[in-house]
Amino acid sequence: MATSTGTQLAQGIRQKLAELKQACAGLDEATASRAPAGRWSPKEILSHLWGPEGTGHLPMLQAFVQQDMPTLEIDPGNSYFSEERSRMTMAQLLAKVEQEYDGIARFAEGLSAEQLERKAHIPIFKESPLGEYPSLGGLLGGLGTYHVQFHIDHLREIRQALSAG
Repeated sequence: MATSTGTQLAQGIRQKLAELKQACAGLDEATASRAPAGRWSPKEILSHLWGPEGTGHLPMLQAFVQQDMPTLEIDPGNSYFSEERSRMTMAQLLAKVEQEYDGIARFAEGLSAEQLERKAHIPIFKESPLGEYPSLGGLLGGLGTYHVQFHIDHLREIRQALSAG
């Protein structure tokens, strides 16, 4: 049975998506493809938020429900920016991110309290606030709100640096 917690997580994800769209508003294609030295371009940021090519983030989240204590490997430094994605427009990438996170929000809405409490082993999170054994609810909150907010701020910093340079 779906929970109010799942609904709240979904609402938070959708709110962050709206903020991401605002952060991308008015960004032209030339600027979206540029990056300050050693940083990602706006298009690379969106590619990262979209997730691994061909799967996105949803299979990782579904593994919490489908398996007992799955071990999940996450590559936080991977932008997943492929040749194919480099040919996409900023609007196309943003639409894919919206589609990905809408799917995550719908998934969250349908979860029971027991499902939200299921845990996975994610070794790279050992030193993070979520810890090495996060719950599905914790990861949904982290991915859908903290992670997206981090990259909204990241995108704003990149836009500022590109306009100043």
